[in-house]
Amino acid sequence: MKCVCEGIDLSDAVLKVVKACATKTVTPVLECIKISAKNDKLILTAADGEISIQKTIKAEVYEEGEVCVPGRYFSDFIKKLEGVQITLSAEDKKMKIIYADSQTDMQVLSADEFPKIDLDINENSFTLKTEDLKKFISATSFCCAADDSRPILKGCQFIIRGFDICVTALDGFRLATVNGKVVSSTGDMEIVCPARTLNEIEKMIPDGDGETQIFVQRGMILVSSDNTVLTSRLYNGDFIKKENIIPKDFTTVVKVDKASLKASIERAAILVRSDKNSLIIFDINGDTIEISSNSEIGNVQEPVKAEIEGKDVRIAMNSKFIIDAVSALNEDKIVLSFNSQIQPFICENEQEKDRLYLILPVRTSNAG
Repeated sequence: MKCVCEGIDLSDAVLKVVKACATKTVTPVLECIKISAKNDKLILTAADGEISIQKTIKAEVYEEGEVCVPGRYFSDFIKKLEGVQITLSAEDKKMKIIYADSQTDMQVLSADEFPKIDLDINENSFTLKTEDLKKFISATSFCCAADDSRPILKGCQFIIRGFDICVTALDGFRLATVNGKVVSSTGDMEIVCPARTLNEIEKMIPDGDGETQIFVQRGMILVSSDNTVLTSRLYNGDFIKKENIIPKDFTTVVKVDKASLKASIERAAILVRSDKNSLIIFDINGDTIEISSNSEIGNVQEPVKAEIEGKDVRIAMNSKFIIDAVSALNEDKIVLSFNSQIQPFICENEQEKDRLYLILPVRTSNAG
């Protein structure tokens, strides 16, 4: 294999695909990026068994071929060469990287060992406005579970019925759900897509007024944008029904200025950020939310004015969870709804009810 390409193009491609390289594996080739030189193109591919990313760039190809290079090392090296033209030349188990008057050699593996990536995924599909897809991902994926105890909770559930779409994520302690519209779909469907995949899709698709089509087939999805193709497996299993979790009625409803509440919570969170639960307490009484936190470092106690209907309530919660939820809401006024100090509460925009965040409180004698 021998080809010449621009360093900026190669660096951009490598930085995109390296996200799909495995980090801890007994299969070394999964830590690699496969480089294929064919016609006038260079195709870079990485895959770790869950997700694959493929990026195509222009190149002058003098000798076709393909090899696998160590993903992280190659990525770190090439991003230092963005301003020069690069010649890649592979023979036996070594690749020469020639740039300006310099040359570097890097060990490579045979491309025969690299897994075959199925790009024939087109049986079903749905199309969204790109800005809506980005909104759905950013507004929900942070609520997905991070551990492997219940793998399906590491993904977001997409339910499409007609032109309606609902995206939901939960980790056992909090839940996010967002509703919207699709531009089109081949039919009703329900999938659970890994949060990691969705976050890569969000970075991959450009900002703007365009549309993004997502293909679904045999427990896999495919998204293509700007000469980049991402495929990922989907999670199988029964997702938790949010209707069984979200309360329908509340005894205390609080309307509050988002900026004031968020600023106060963030200050209270600073002194408890090293604690296990990062615990803060809301004491809702009269026309005030008294926000407090207490640790070995010190304590915070701040009143925030609010419009309150219903019973007084004192409730403890993880400060990160409430900060994430409040930050994800996009109106100046938000609404918090409670039942008791031990029951889950919800956060919503005041006007547009397209998104909802539910948080389980933390049981503590200090909240009683």
